Amino acid sequence: MAEIKKIGIMTGGGDCPGLNAVIRAAAKRAIFECGWEVHGIVDGYEGLIRPRFRRLQASDVSGILTIGGTILGTSNTSDPYAYVDPLGSSKVKKDVSRRVLCNVREKGLDALILIGGDGTMSSAARLARAGLKIIGVPKTIDNDLRGTDVTFGFDTAVSVAAEAIDRLHTTAQSHHRIMVVEVMGRRAGWIALYAGTAGGGDIILIPEIPFTLETVAAKVNFRRKIGKRFSLVVIAEGARPRGGEVVVKKRIEGSPDPIRLGGVGFVLADQLERLTGQEARTVVLGHLQRGGSPTAADRILATQLGHEAVSLAVRGAFGRMVGIRSGKITSVTLDVPAKGQRLVPTDHPLITAARAVGTSFGDE
Repeated sequence: MAEIKKIGIMTGGGDCPGLNAVIRAAAKRAIFECGWEVHGIVDGYEGLIRPRFRRLQASDVSGILTIGGTILGTSNTSDPYAYVDPLGSSKVKKDVSRRVLCNVREKGLDALILIGGDGTMSSAARLARAGLKIIGVPKTIDNDLRGTDVTFGFDTAVSVAAEAIDRLHTTAQSHHRIMVVEVMGRRAGWIALYAGTAGGGDIILIPEIPFTLETVAAKVNFRRKIGKRFSLVVIAEGARPRGGEVVVKKRIEGSPDPIRLGGVGFVLADQLERLTGQEARTVVLGHLQRGGSPTAADRILATQLGHEAVSLAVRGAFGRMVGIRSGKITSVTLDVPAKGQRLVPTDHPLITAARAVGTSFGDE
C-alpha cells in the first residue's frame, strides 16, 4: 500500500462529457475512504506548469455528476515537453518538464490522477519515467485510445450525433436532398460508424475505408432510381477519398497536434451536386458532440474509472492507465495509449452488419 496523503487531479486535452463524473468519483473516494487531501490542477498541464492548484473539498465535487465539461478547466495546447508560453512573444517550443516536477514536489503531491487522451497520456508516460507517481484515466469522445475498449464521452457523442441524423432525415426527405452530416473523430471513424448506423445513414464514410466519389454518387443515383429521392451521408472529419488527403480546416501553431480537421462535408456536398444533379446540404455537428450532460452510460463508466484510479493509487500501481477490456475494468502501462490512435478495424462486426442492410461505405 502506497504512502499517500495528498493527490492532484487534472483534466487535459479537449473537454468531454463525463469529466466531472470522474473527478467526483476519484475525489470523494480519496477524501471519504482514504482520508487524502485532494487538489485540482487548473487548466490541464498549464496548471502544472504555471502552477495553478485548487483545494477540493467534498462539497466542491458534490452535484457535478450530470454536468458536462470540467470544473477544473482544461487545455489542449500545453505540453510540458513542447511548451509555448501563451503570454510570451516567442513561439519556440521548450521542455519545461523539470518545472512540472518541481511544482508537484513543492506542492507536496504524492500522486497524480491525470484524465485525458493520447496527448495527455503521452506526456504522462514521460513524466512517470521522470519520477512522478501517475495514474491515467482515458478520455475522448473519439473512442480512439489504445488500452481500453471504450472511453467515456463516446456514448454521449454518438447519442447527440444520432439524434441530429434523425432530425435531418425528415428535412432531407421533404426536400428530396442529399444531406451530408459531418461528425468529429479526428482520424478514427468510431463516431461516424456508430452514429451513422444508429441514425440509418445510407452512406457512412470513415477514415479507415477510403472512398471513391463515383461510388458514393452511384449509391445516391441508385436510391433515386428505386424511388428514394433523398440520401443521408454521415462522414467523419478525417475521411478521405482513395488516393487523396484529409481536409484541413486550420493549423494551431504551438499545439502538440497543430492540425485541425474539418470541412470535408462541404467539399463532398459540392462534388455530389455536380455528379448527381441533386441538391446537397451539409451540417457540421462540431462541438455539439462534446458539450452538455453525459448520458447515463458515460456517467457510470466515468464513475467506475475514477474509482479504479484511486484503487491503483492505493495499491501503488503507478505508471498505469485504467480501462475497460471485454467488459471488465483493467489497466495498462501509460506507454500503451501513448502509441497512437486506436482505429476502426475494417472487419468490425458493425461494418458487416451495416453493409448487410444496404449501407454503403463508399468503397464498393
